[in-house]
Amino acid sequence: MALFSVHDAKTNLSRLIAEALAGGDVVIARGNVPVVRLVPVAPRGRRQFGALKGKIAMDARFDEPLPDDELGGWHLA
Repeated sequence: MALFSVHDAKTNLSRLIAEALAGGDVVIARGNVPVVRLVPVAPRGRRQFGALKGKIAMDARFDEPLPDDELGGWHLA
C-alpha cells in the first residue's frame, strides 16, 4: 500500500492516477491517518438493443384492460 500526504498527492496526481489504473493501492493521508483510497472507476458497459430477448416473458393478460378498481388509481383528480 502506497501512502501519500495530501500535499504529495496534489503534486503527483497524474502519477498516482497511473499507479491506481495499473492496479496499485494508492492511499492519501492527513498526517499519518489514511483518509481516502484512489481507485479506478469501472467502465460503463454499452447498452445493447435486444440484450434480454428470450429472457423476459410477458403474461398473456398483459394487453388486457385493467379492472375498474385498479384503473381508478391511475386517474388524477
